Amino acid sequence: MSVKLHIKKGDTVYVNAGNNRGQQGKVLEVLVKEQRAIVEGVNMVSKSTKPNAKNPQGGIVKQEAPIHISNLQPVDAKSGKPTRVGRKLNDKGKLVRYAKKSGEEIK
Repeated sequence: MSVKLHIKKGDTVYVNAGNNRGQQGKVLEVLVKEQRAIVEGVNMVSKSTKPNAKNPQGGIVKQEAPIHISNLQPVDAKSGKPTRVGRKLNDKGKLVRYAKKSGEEIK
């Protein structure tokens, strides 16, 4: 069974819980099965890597770790504040996401 998520790749989101509370970032990837998302600059972890072609030196690399989507809210384009998401049919009969705060369609 596939679950419909309120966040998509490319959305700007606000982190509303956890160590990174209050931060905003762009969604780089959504892991649907785990219900997690990787957000740019949020939930950074240090990972040790062996030397390879990309990183010939090896050592410690900082990278984003997945964060649960229940801790993320899309940011309203109009006000720049976090908002809840609704779904409605647009004039072309397509189901679109909209910001509950402003009624604006989320692109």
